[in-house]
Amino acid sequence: MLCLTTGVNYDCSILKTSDSKTELIMNKVKTLATGLSKRFMATLALSGCLLAGVQTLSLANGNSGLVIFSGVEERSDILDYKLDFNGRPKFYGERMRLRISKKKLTQGVSKFFISYLKDPEFDGKFNTNSVEVRVDGESLPLREVYWDKESRVVEIDLKEPLEAGNSAEIVFSNVKNPSSGTYYFIGDVLTSGQIPLRVYVGTWIVSFSRT
Repeated sequence: MLCLTTGVNYDCSILKTSDSKTELIMNKVKTLATGLSKRFMATLALSGCLLAGVQTLSLANGNSGLVIFSGVEERSDILDYKLDFNGRPKFYGERMRLRISKKKLTQGVSKFFISYLKDPEFDGKFNTNSVEVRVDGESLPLREVYWDKESRVVEIDLKEPLEAGNSAEIVFSNVKNPSSGTYYFIGDVLTSGQIPLRVYVGTWIVSFSRT
């Protein structure tokens, strides 16, 4: 089997199925987050004032801001996002903007994958008729948007590949927000080269809160 790398180290066995790398990353994020939570529980309890300020920075209007103990190994892998209507739990009509900088999109892209963890359970709803991919404020034509609830992934198939070196904003409108909590959304792209590869681009740590 031919195994290529594009600045990221890949295990050939991971590339045997389209979603195995994402599943590996999702499990790794979950394991790291759980471990960090246990290790620093006492520290966090003593740092309530600091964390309250951090929460304000990281959650206000959704920008990733300052995030500590995220479970994501590389800070550069934490991607920016924005919730236009403040992310109130169970609110219907939210607009969620998931942003990917051009530094992450060094190859052409034919498809985006947005996956989420099993725990906490995502009990919100996406409207697949209200999904856009925007570049410089302009919506790109889409071939299909498919939400596989069982596999916990939204696939966004572009009609024409996005050229390398562009920033992208994935916009979910008319979202029903989930219950209060913090949710990890993992971003992958399918490259548009002669040998398409599914490549991890980062993670959005999205919090829904009444405050």
